[in-house]
Amino acid sequence: MKLSYQIPKQDINLEPFMSRPPQYNRKTIIMKTDRVYKCEIINVIELTSLEKLFHLKILDPAEREIFYFRPGQFVMLEVPGFGEVPISISSSSNNKEFIELCIRRAGRTTNILHRAQKGARVGLRGPFGTSFPMEKMASHNILLIAGGLGLAPLRAPIYWVNEHRNEYRDVHILYGTKEPGQMLFTYQYEEWEKVNRIKLLTIVEEANKDWPGRTGLITELFKEITIDPDNTCAIVCGPPVMFKFVCNHLYTLGLPMNRMFVSLERRMHCGMGKCCRCMVGSTFTCVDGPVFDYWFVLNLKEAI
Repeated sequence: MKLSYQIPKQDINLEPFMSRPPQYNRKTIIMKTDRVYKCEIINVIELTSLEKLFHLKILDPAEREIFYFRPGQFVMLEVPGFGEVPISISSSSNNKEFIELCIRRAGRTTNILHRAQKGARVGLRGPFGTSFPMEKMASHNILLIAGGLGLAPLRAPIYWVNEHRNEYRDVHILYGTKEPGQMLFTYQYEEWEKVNRIKLLTIVEEANKDWPGRTGLITELFKEITIDPDNTCAIVCGPPVMFKFVCNHLYTLGLPMNRMFVSLERRMHCGMGKCCRCMVGSTFTCVDGPVFDYWFVLNLKEAI
């Protein structure tokens, strides 16, 4: 008599590990699944001639609820048929309705994204990487310093501070760009100052005739604030060349390097340490970072 055995059907979505957000950071638990969240673009905001802000909604309500990230982490955004790119998250970690990604038009995939309209479908993997230690910075004065596109990854820590405003002391945002037309999120400046009690200082290197504000390098803004080095933490985002000038200036003012945090997110490529393109020495900046304190970065050859 011939016996037959039928393998029972298995729904991977019912497995215990699928009910938890995936942890891709090598320092924690690496999941056995590389989940792709199917998303829809629900809004597109043109910020400058090169940058657009995309609102992405995860289609599955259950996946939308379990997706969680921390300020400083990034995602891999996939455009089917054209590849994927690493993008830092610019929204609040408490926002379960949609994810905000600020994307600069800089290559093949991002050019395609800039042509996308509301309703387009994309894929999302992540979140990846380390994050800013927001809880450890509680009860301190906070300096949030950004150059150019660096305001995009800095926006998540700004949201965090706004939502936990009573846990922090004085908060300053120092923001500089090459020219006025490159400034991002200008529609939120008044809210940050009046509603959230954050002091905002902006500066441009090259002013035009319509620019009423400050002109010069971003380090000029330090002359307008008082820094208590014993009770201050700093987050710095922007082009790597900026780190040396800003962080070294902060160090001359007495701020310890282990209380300055920078993001090396511009080196990201695959997000999981497989392609080795983000390697600096023996460090994978995508899985060991992208957030590091400045002391670690100084000892990381060719990091900046």
